Amino acid sequence: MEIIVNQVPEEKRKVKPTDESKLGFGKVFTDHMFTMRYRSDKGWYDPVLGPYSPLSLDPTAQCLHYGQEIFEGMKAYRGENGSIYLFRPAENAKRMNVSARRLCMAELDESFFVEAVKQLVLIDRDWIPRTKGASLYIRPAMIATEAALGVHPANEFLFFVIVGPVGAYYPEGFNPTKIYVSEDYVRSAPGGTGDCKAGGNYAASLYAMQLAGEMGYTQVLWLDAVERRFVEEVGTSNIFFLIGDELVTPPLGGTILPGVTRNSVLELTRSWGMNVVERRIDINEVTEAATNGSLKEVFASGTAAVVSPVGHIYYKGKEYAINDGKTGPLAEKLFNEILDLQYGLSPDPFGWRVKIA
Repeated sequence: MEIIVNQVPEEKRKVKPTDESKLGFGKVFTDHMFTMRYRSDKGWYDPVLGPYSPLSLDPTAQCLHYGQEIFEGMKAYRGENGSIYLFRPAENAKRMNVSARRLCMAELDESFFVEAVKQLVLIDRDWIPRTKGASLYIRPAMIATEAALGVHPANEFLFFVIVGPVGAYYPEGFNPTKIYVSEDYVRSAPGGTGDCKAGGNYAASLYAMQLAGEMGYTQVLWLDAVERRFVEEVGTSNIFFLIGDELVTPPLGGTILPGVTRNSVLELTRSWGMNVVERRIDINEVTEAATNGSLKEVFASGTAAVVSPVGHIYYKGKEYAINDGKTGPLAEKLFNEILDLQYGLSPDPFGWRVKIA
């Protein structure tokens, strides 16, 4: 399919932010967006790159009633000499189709997904921040638009992509966060949709996250739904523990999101010769290691924050400090290495960086 381009006239375009240190996250969006529609008897049609504008939905659109909604998170980066890069976009396309299959939604041609993202980024390239650490956040999403009540897989969908300049995800920036271990609530269960990037997963996490925030914690660390013992992931990220000389992260098994940054951390640390293990880890092992001093670092990984060091963990009424509440050398090294790869400042032996301009 050929993408129809309807550019916003120069005189009607938005005023761009001038202070990149105050961008925040997810508050500002560009002049354009990409949309494409699907109908079961027609397939995908009407791919349009046009003005950023509100969506029009029937009140009975199935996404509003039965939760058929999925999304992805990506970024574009401005490198030296005006170069523009994406980071592993094909992985996001693959993961979106995994989510689509699980939620009975229409799959996308993965190369077309990447092409649509590229064209949108390039038409709004002037919005890409020039400061290292800031970037253009990319949000592809798909919703069920069929106008009908009654629980069944929808036959009509809307795929859209919006972009906007962002700074650090957390107010702390690249400084240690504090996380709260939820004992009463779970994010996902075996056989559920925990390995999909579905809106419902995030809706279910909000109450526990609100409670954690009221206690002064940045995020929730989720435990498994069956035994409430085994660590799974943080609300918006995957989690890693450096215990002794072993870097541990929970294995993929259907209840946690297969993060693109998670995979990047695994490949990088293994290439450095580290002892890296994907295994189930009991929260009591974590607290015991924090108590006896063998827990050297904890950090989260995700597209939004890249690598986020954890300085304190709260569990069963007690707070545990990690590395005296300070950022550890491994988290700092990973953060800088991944940023250098994303901004084109270092060699890319993995082939992760995609130059589009």
